[in-house]
Amino acid sequence: MKVNRAGFTLTLFICLLAVAACAPRLQGLGPAATTGFIEPRIEMDAFVTRDNLRLGLSRWEAEDPHAILIAAHGMNDYGNAFVASGAWWAERGISTYAYDQRGHGRSPQRGIWPGNDLVTQDFADFIEVVRRDHPGLPVFVLGHSMGGAVVITTLAEGRAQVEGVILVAPAVWGWSTIPFPLDFALWLTAHTVPMLTVTGESLNRWPTDNIDVLRAMASDTNMIFETRFDALYGVVSLMDQAYIDADKVSPPVLLLYGEQDQIIPPKPVSDVIERMCPDRRVAIYADGYHLLLRDLEAEIVRNDIAVFIDDPAAPLPSAAEGRGRELHPCPNPGR
Repeated sequence: MKVNRAGFTLTLFICLLAVAACAPRLQGLGPAATTGFIEPRIEMDAFVTRDNLRLGLSRWEAEDPHAILIAAHGMNDYGNAFVASGAWWAERGISTYAYDQRGHGRSPQRGIWPGNDLVTQDFADFIEVVRRDHPGLPVFVLGHSMGGAVVITTLAEGRAQVEGVILVAPAVWGWSTIPFPLDFALWLTAHTVPMLTVTGESLNRWPTDNIDVLRAMASDTNMIFETRFDALYGVVSLMDQAYIDADKVSPPVLLLYGEQDQIIPPKPVSDVIERMCPDRRVAIYADGYHLLLRDLEAEIVRNDIAVFIDDPAAPLPSAAEGRGRELHPCPNPGR
């Protein structure tokens, strides 16, 4: 069969233009990008970024804090994810701060992915501001799911200094671990019809065993329930970077994972745990789901985290670290 090369080339060129025209959308910089960047700051209900965007802020402050915890929420969630845990830690002398990352919760351009650089820059800036506002107090960071990827990527790049890291069901399921053709299908959709959305309802997966929490989330208008494909593409790229960079995180690390997690597969988490050895501690909760801090047994997890913050070398009260050593032995135990 004779091929019309000119016609084929023209068709291919038109297709490439169509793909380029529908490239994944990213958030742009805030107003200070043209007027001049500012010094980031924390206000009562907002974190004001260097490009002068107001990101929603939740805080649970202890009367006489002995430590500060900065918590990064997961995909489609927002700072209120830590409302119960933050109040619990505040009663025990740990002040918690959680801002709504760009495109989430009470922050601008909900549902639009900001890109890895802006996400990690915000987090590094927030850590610096918190340290400045609380001189002399140790600062720990906690990342849940996507927030774990933000924490890993930010610290692996050396953008901030903290006294300890807590990774709760970290999202490290990126391109390096997603099988073909799923990865190609996501790339193609994000580059052709990026505005299409998807929900998790058809997956029939349970993020937690706490039905009351699920009902509260379902009625929370600050949650995102329909995810754009280009946002999904963006978060997978962030997760992939976290998967690659996990062994570059230097502060003491406590990684928490539930054996009932139906959101983040165990294999990439196991890979990360193995590569972080010996500079990590691992707690595996037999009855834990993805939302470990909102499960029915959340208080067990909160208590383990509080003990780690008080002393990163102290034994955890639960038996979860023993299960972690059983499943993920480390030839050269570190801290």
